[in-house]
Amino acid sequence: MHIVLIIAGAVLVAFAFNFFLIPHEILSSGLSGIAIMLGIITPLNTGVMNLLLNLPLLILGVMKLGKRFIAYTILSVVTLSIGLYVVPVIKLSTEPILSSLFGGVLTGIGAGITFRASASSGGLDIIAMLLARKRDFPLGLLLSMMNAVIVVFAGFLFSWDTALNTLIGIYATGKVVDMIHTKHIKLTLNIVTSKGDEICERLLASLYRGITVIDAKGAYSGEKRMVLMTVITRYQLNDVKQIIHDVDPTAFVNITQTVEVVGLFHRE
Repeated sequence: MHIVLIIAGAVLVAFAFNFFLIPHEILSSGLSGIAIMLGIITPLNTGVMNLLLNLPLLILGVMKLGKRFIAYTILSVVTLSIGLYVVPVIKLSTEPILSSLFGGVLTGIGAGITFRASASSGGLDIIAMLLARKRDFPLGLLLSMMNAVIVVFAGFLFSWDTALNTLIGIYATGKVVDMIHTKHIKLTLNIVTSKGDEICERLLASLYRGITVIDAKGAYSGEKRMVLMTVITRYQLNDVKQIIHDVDPTAFVNITQTVEVVGLFHRE
């Protein structure tokens, strides 16, 4: 399933580039944006440049991010590069602003799908993923911050209208990525249940998360209860809810979004 999502995300980005961005000389974010720039000002194809520029960071990813993640990322980079080479460059819209907006949104959807499938589209995404593992920063914000230099290059090489359109596309991409890739969002769960031991056992076996157990008593019924408190990522919520429902369908669960986690918290 992950492989299908990665391929679909890369193909969507390739269409966004060749249908909306490249025809108007609008750059994307990261190394892909540099590949577009070099593809415009040199005879080399954008797909070939994208593959060559990503090779050094892919090597860094092998050393820092693990074999499975980097294998998925290599699949994404290769698929995107082939897509940029095969998909024809067609000016789908004659309006640069609309093209930058729609191109940025489609790029964000493709990149977000790739991130959700435990991969990246390569380039600066790898650096952003390394930083996000240490701090709870939104990936889209990180990518936007690191891409300011792309906007400046677009202004000097083409025109400042192109630079502003590039900024619109990068901003749209970052926002959409943050809507889809929600791993940086943390949730605090307070689970009130009469089957605390069973739920604890299932959660500890399925999730790499700590759980705090508090003995409690129902004010109305006077029956003994256990309160389980844990912090999870947004991605893990559906799995946790299913586990709780399977063990104790009558459990009371309070879910709140966590602003910040201080101390030991495994960020995967």
